[in-house]
Formats: sequence, structure tokens, C-alpha cells
Amino acid sequence: MSVSAASGRRTGSAARKRNRRLVNVLMLGLTGLATLLALVPLAWILVEVVARGSSALSAEFLTQTFKPTSLGGGGIWHAMVGTAILVGLASLLAVPVGILAAFYVVAHPNSAMGLAVRFGADVLSGLPSIVVGLFIYTVLVIERGYSALAGSLALAILMLPVVVRTTEEMLRLVPQSLREASLGLGAPEWKTTFSVMLPAALTGVVTGLMLAVARVSGETAPLLFTALGSNNLSVALDKPMASLPLTLFKYAVDPNKIRNAQAWAIALVIVVLVLALNVGARLIAMWRSRMMR
Repeated sequence: MSVSAASGRRTGSAARKRNRRLVNVLMLGLTGLATLLALVPLAWILVEVVARGSSALSAEFLTQTFKPTSLGGGGIWHAMVGTAILVGLASLLAVPVGILAAFYVVAHPNSAMGLAVRFGADVLSGLPSIVVGLFIYTVLVIERGYSALAGSLALAILMLPVVVRTTEEMLRLVPQSLREASLGLGAPEWKTTFSVMLPAALTGVVTGLMLAVARVSGETAPLLFTALGSNNLSVALDKPMASLPLTLFKYAVDPNKIRNAQAWAIALVIVVLVLALNVGARLIAMWRSRMMR
């Protein structure tokens, strides 16, 4: 009886192990399939954009400004300069405010203001960009007209929650002992913040900034209500200004085939820019993790 019972237990154990292996193989296959399905749209978009955009991409296209299609269509230098100005000014507006807000949230996480800042950042991060554009249009554009400053302000609002939340998370990773040691040596709170906490979290803050720039580099809807766009190279902040997303939108709906081909080329430029920023942010994060080991 004992021999048969032991044999039955061994048989049952072998069956359970076999079932676990089958379930493990099945779940690994399902997760691999889900990963593949998630990558298919990205690969499809990249292949389509590269295939259609590379035909119109050239050095002249990147270095010339707008020209009529009868003269070849020109290039997108004016849009590239405009995008750099809009995103750069938006960064100047959003980054200092976002970093200071993150410092306050980390220092006073349970205060009414700290909770309000965190809640506001979460709400802004999920707000449709067209709503931000309409808001800036209402409070600024109606009275002062379309301008690069209005476009940069709209992009800054979109960048702000990314900067706040990323900086906050990076500051929370800084050992509390560093802050306590600085305060214990007699350094004031503000000096501890900028001389100890910020340098320790600087790589993470830079990563968050790059992700925020990537977030707004392809925004079109808020700029339609604010910067409007232009066919001329302009650096005046109080005038309408071109940008890559706006030029892409205008060329995509143009009935001329030359403009349609240029729209695909602009899409390729934007994709390369966003991918470069995201890859750069990942590399910085990997370098930081290695330095901390």
C-alpha cells in the first residue's frame, strides 16, 4: 500500500510539473505575442515614414526656405529655425518653474500646496493639447495677435507637468542623508537645494527635460491657435512663426503632390528628432545607473 501511494504521489508531482511547464510556455508565448503586436504599429509607422519621406529629403530641403512649387518647392529651414525658437523659449519658461515646483513638492509632500501642485501636474499631463492652445488663444492671441511668444507659452504649459513629475521622482532618489548633512553643517535650505540636491539629481533632471522637449516637438494643435505659422524665416517673437508640425500639416492637406512628398519628408525629420531625444534620454539614464553602482 505504501509503495503504491508513493508511486501515486510521484505521478501526481510529475503531472503538476508538466502542467506548470505548459502554462509557463503558454504565458511566455502570449507575452511575446503581445510585445510583437505592440511593436508592429511602431515598425509600420517607421517603415512607411522612411519609405515615403526619404525620396524628398536632401541637403537643399534642409537648408532652403519656402519657395513656390514652380521653383521646386524650397525647403524647411524656416520651420526648423522656428521649431528651435519655440521649443527653446518654452524650455526657458517651463524648466525653472517645473524644477522649483518639484523641489517644493519634495520638501513639503503632504502640505496643501504640495498636494495641489502634484494634482495639477497630473491633470495637466492628461489635458488635450488643443485645449491648451484654445486657452492661450483666448487669453493672449485675441488681444495681441498670433505670435511665437504665444506658441511658446502653450508649449511651456505642456512641458511643465513632465518636468515637475520627472524632477520630483529624481529628487526622491537622492539619499536624504546628503540633505541632512548639508543642513547639519549650517547650510541654509536654499543653498542645500541648489548646491547638493540638484547636482545629485542633475542627470535625471536632464533626462526629464529631453523627454519634455520630445513631448512638445511634434505638437500641432496648440500652435494652430497661437503661432499660426509662416512661409518666411522669422525670429521675431511678436510675429507668427513657422514650425515643423505646422508646416507638415499645411503641406499634408495641400493638393499639390510636391507638397505632399515634402510633408512625408518633414514627418521623417520629426520622427528622427523625437527618436534621438528619447534614445539620448535612455542613454543618460543608463549612464547614471552605472555611475551609481
